Amino acid sequence: MDYQLIVAVIVGIAALLFMILKLRIQAFIALLIVCIIVGLLSGLPVKNVITSIKNGMGSTLGFVATVVGLGALFGGILESSGGAEGLANYILKLAGERNASWALMISGFVIAIPVFFDVAFIILVPILYAIAQRTRKSLLLYAIPLLAGLAITHSFIPPTPGPVAVADILGANLGWVIVFGFVAGIPAAIISGPILAKYLDRRMFVPVPEPGKVVNIKKDSYPNPWHIIMIIALPIFFIILKTVLLGGSNKRIEFPEFLTELIFLLGHPFTALIIANLIAWYFLGIKRGITKEELSKISMKSFRPAGAIILLTGAGGAFKQILVDTKAGELLASSLQDSNIHPLVFAFIVAALIRVLQGSATTAMIAAAGIVSPIILANNFGAAQIALFVISIASGATILSHVNDSGFWLVGQYLGLNEKQTFKSWTVMTTLIAITGLLIAVLLWYIT
Repeated sequence: MDYQLIVAVIVGIAALLFMILKLRIQAFIALLIVCIIVGLLSGLPVKNVITSIKNGMGSTLGFVATVVGLGALFGGILESSGGAEGLANYILKLAGERNASWALMISGFVIAIPVFFDVAFIILVPILYAIAQRTRKSLLLYAIPLLAGLAITHSFIPPTPGPVAVADILGANLGWVIVFGFVAGIPAAIISGPILAKYLDRRMFVPVPEPGKVVNIKKDSYPNPWHIIMIIALPIFFIILKTVLLGGSNKRIEFPEFLTELIFLLGHPFTALIIANLIAWYFLGIKRGITKEELSKISMKSFRPAGAIILLTGAGGAFKQILVDTKAGELLASSLQDSNIHPLVFAFIVAALIRVLQGSATTAMIAAAGIVSPIILANNFGAAQIALFVISIASGATILSHVNDSGFWLVGQYLGLNEKQTFKSWTVMTTLIAITGLLIAVLLWYIT
C-alpha cells in the first residue's frame, strides 16, 4: 500500500509538470486533474475523490478569496490615485539621488504590499528612467533594488496573494508570517538589491531605453505620502497586534472579554483590510474628487487579476486535501522524519523544483504548500515554526527565474536587456533572495 501511495504522488507531480510545461494547460485545471489522478491511483473511491476536491476548494477559498479580493481592491485604489508613484517620489526626495538605490528598494518593499508585482513595476518604471537619465548611470543601479523590494514583498509579506494562499493551506498565523516576512525580507532585499546593484554597476552598463520617453505626473496630483504610508501600515499593524496580544496560549496579559473580542475583530485580516479599503476609498477617492462611478470601475478592474489567483489557490487546497485523505501525506511526513533533511529545507527544495520547472512563483508556492501541508499536520509544530514554512516555500518559489517565467521577460523588456543580461541581473537577484530567505528562516527556526 505504501508503494501504491508513493507511485500515486510521483505520477501526480509528473503529470502536473507535463500538463503545464508540455501541453500548456492552465495550472488551475492541471491541479484539479492531478487531484483526480492521485486520488484514484491511491485507491480512493470516485465519490470520495470528488468530495475531497470539493472540501479542499471550499475550506481554502473561504479565507483566501476574501483576503485576496480585499487586497486587490486596496491595491487598485492606490494605483489609480497615483499613490504608488507619489510615495516613491517622496521617498526619493527624502533620500536624495546619492541614496536613490536604497530609496527605491524601500519604495518597492512598501508599495508591493497592496499592489501586484507587475503592476507596481510598470507604474514605477518611469521613475527609474528619470533617475538614470539625471545621474547618467546604469539603469540596473536603480532597477535591481526596486525589483528586489517588489519581489520580496510579493512573495514574503501578506496581504499579497502568494503568502496568504500558502499560509491558509498550511494553517499558519498571518501575523507571524508578516513578522517573519519582514525579518527575512529586509536582509534579503539589502543583499539582492543595493549590494548586488552596486556590484553589477561596475560590470554592466545598461542605458535607459528610448531616451527622453519619461512619463511624469504633476506633484500636485499625488496624494499625501504620509496618508499612503499610514493606510498601508494600518492593516499590518492590526494583524500583528492581534498576534502579539492574543496569538499565543502563554500570553502574559489577560484582557477583559470585550477588549479581547475587539482586538480579535480588528486584527482579523478581513476586518483590517475592510477598514483600510474604506479609508482608502474616502481619502484617495472621494476626498480627491473621484466620482463613485469611477471608483466602481476601478474596483471592477482591480478584481480581474485576483480571480485567477483565487481559483488557482482553491485548486492547491484541493490537492492538499487529496494528499491528506489518501494518507499519502502521512507517508511523506514519516519518510521525512526518517531522513536527515531539515523540514524547512525540504519545503524549499519542493518549491524550488516546481518553480524552476514551470516558472510561476505563485503556482510553485501553492503546489508546494499542498505537498508540504501533511508534514505539518503530522507533527506538533508551533505557530512560529509553521509561519517559517511559509517563508521557506516563498524562498524556494522565488529562485532562478528564467525563460519560463513571465517576470523574466517583463523585466528584460522594460529595462532593455537581452537574455544574457537578464540572466546576469534578474535571475541572480531572485536566487540571492531565495538563498537569503532560506538561511534566515532556518536560523529563526532555532531561535524561536
